[in-house]
Amino acid sequence: MRLSCSKLTAIITPLFHPLLPAKSFFFFYSSSSVSRANSKTLLLAHFNRIVDKNSVSSWNSAIADLARAGDFKEALHAFSSMRRLYVKPDRSSFPCALKSSAALGSLCSGQQLHLQAFLLGLHPNLFVASALIDMYSKCHVVDDARKAFDDTPVKNVVVWTSMIVGYVWNEAAREALHTFKCFFAEEGGSEVDYVAAVSALSACARIAERKVTRGFHGALVKLGLEMETGVGNTLMDAYAKCGVLDVARKVFDEMSLRDNVSWNTVIAVYAQNGLSTEALELYTLMLRSGDARYNAVTLSAVLLGCAHAGALQMGKCIHNQAIRMCLEEDVYVGTSIVDMYCKCGRVEMARKAFNRMKDKNIKSWSAMVAGYGMHGRGEEALEVFDEMRKSGPKPNHITFVSVLAACSHAGLLGKGRHWFTAMQEEYGIKPEVEHYGCMVDLLARAGCIEEAYDLIKAMRVKPDFMVWGALLSACRVHKNVKLAEISAKKLFELDPKNCGYYVLLSNVYADAGMWRDVEKMRVLMKQRKMIKTPGYSSVELKGRIHVFLIGDRRHLKHEEIYDYLDKLTVRMQEAGYVPDTGSVLHDVDEEEKETALRVHSEKLAVAFAILSTAPGTTIQIIKNLRVCSDCHSAIKLIAKLVDRQIVVRDSHRFHHFRNGSCSCNDYW
Repeated sequence: MRLSCSKLTAIITPLFHPLLPAKSFFFFYSSSSVSRANSKTLLLAHFNRIVDKNSVSSWNSAIADLARAGDFKEALHAFSSMRRLYVKPDRSSFPCALKSSAALGSLCSGQQLHLQAFLLGLHPNLFVASALIDMYSKCHVVDDARKAFDDTPVKNVVVWTSMIVGYVWNEAAREALHTFKCFFAEEGGSEVDYVAAVSALSACARIAERKVTRGFHGALVKLGLEMETGVGNTLMDAYAKCGVLDVARKVFDEMSLRDNVSWNTVIAVYAQNGLSTEALELYTLMLRSGDARYNAVTLSAVLLGCAHAGALQMGKCIHNQAIRMCLEEDVYVGTSIVDMYCKCGRVEMARKAFNRMKDKNIKSWSAMVAGYGMHGRGEEALEVFDEMRKSGPKPNHITFVSVLAACSHAGLLGKGRHWFTAMQEEYGIKPEVEHYGCMVDLLARAGCIEEAYDLIKAMRVKPDFMVWGALLSACRVHKNVKLAEISAKKLFELDPKNCGYYVLLSNVYADAGMWRDVEKMRVLMKQRKMIKTPGYSSVELKGRIHVFLIGDRRHLKHEEIYDYLDKLTVRMQEAGYVPDTGSVLHDVDEEEKETALRVHSEKLAVAFAILSTAPGTTIQIIKNLRVCSDCHSAIKLIAKLVDRQIVVRDSHRFHHFRNGSCSCNDYW
């Protein structure tokens, strides 16, 4: 490292003005403001051990013990006191002192230590060099870390790994991989150990490119490192980040030794990707295997799986387990419990769990706000948000997504506009695509379609499919063909394989009587071989998930279900039910439309749930798509006829049906 004379003088001067005025290590502590009992005991023990105050090894032991105990300021003070006594540091003096600077994020003290090592000619030493690289990296001065790396003439695996980790730490994943490749090429792979491999795989996970991850996987196989548990865990995560879940699972299955991290990683991978069944099955397998014991991380991942699947009974079991393990008040487990109850339709239970949490972080508050919002209880969501602003952490961009989504679900146009402006002016948060998506949805569904379109044109970021999709959906409700065509064109470019947008635009044309355009859309869909996402509904019963497709006859009780549904339809018609055939394809005659509506998946699931549960039991249905208008009207009437509360979670929100009405007030 080359320094100018002026820079050298500027840096070296503070070295002779140490932080403590003490003349000895003992006086340093006695005059210190530190009052922790354990630190006193430790420091006195150091002092008693230092027989010769001029012995560098004694000071090194003191500095090292303080750093290991987490007393980083005291470790730096000890180094300073040693220098005041004119004891010359050696190569063992610097690593723990530099570690302390890194832990405190103190670049200034780290630079002073670097200069001393430079003046003593110790900076090329492998121990000192790796500590310097680590210090600069953790102080987010990665260029200086690289200079320290380059100034090390002979590098070992620790120095190489420190530089790779430094790049990963500073979000420079490609530089980390390039460094690993240089290390691999220079040493022929002979010096690469599992720590270096894990560091490189962490970079692969951040880049999230299949080709890159597979290339490194191949190199690890050649080195014989793929069987290392730590390598396998990180490799699973890297493949998952690339979206290659089957390969991630294969890595897990082929691991000879699995630990807690292995199980937690694979369960979380499935849960985070919406594969709840697989996540819950793996949790059961983990319990049976005896390979590892579940912990807070495991329970949080399993609760996420329960939330996605709407598996309330399983979620309650996990909640009980968290209580037995005294983890209910853990901020991460507690937040997962809140999220699970919200997404399983039990927002009151979520609020009770939320209130029991002693410590709440930004995610806890945001989860509760979002929970009320997705249930259409916008005013209560804003009340929680108000509590958070008064006594909780400062809202961040995720919190405001929850707030704006709550306003959108409840149709709170004025408050949505207010918080969208306040987010920027009062909290200095620039809107991202998620915030714009919520506002476009709120404005468009409230009938302010032109205002929503103007907002899209004024966006500071590029609109995504969520933004244009919200506008297109509202265009059908408000029969705006012009803006429907504009938004659909953008959606065809952004997500060309999504059949739903073609169907939605076709329905807009049909509602407007533009039959030639309807036919053009049908032809275009056939030419592009578009396949519509199948709608399905699921219901949990005694810990088992029952799934129904439209017209499904695979269920063991399908005859009983269809027979009951026919009888229920007669009662509905007697009560005034008229099928909303606008929900069905327009090129089908009316009789066929009514038949198709009768076998929609949500109706089959509701009928099965009524047959399979005791009178008065709340029924909960999960729908993967937006519930259609006919099923919405039908379920309102069914809830009244059978005197049940029916909760339906669709892809947009929750609907609580009771006594002939819905919590959404027909605004969804």
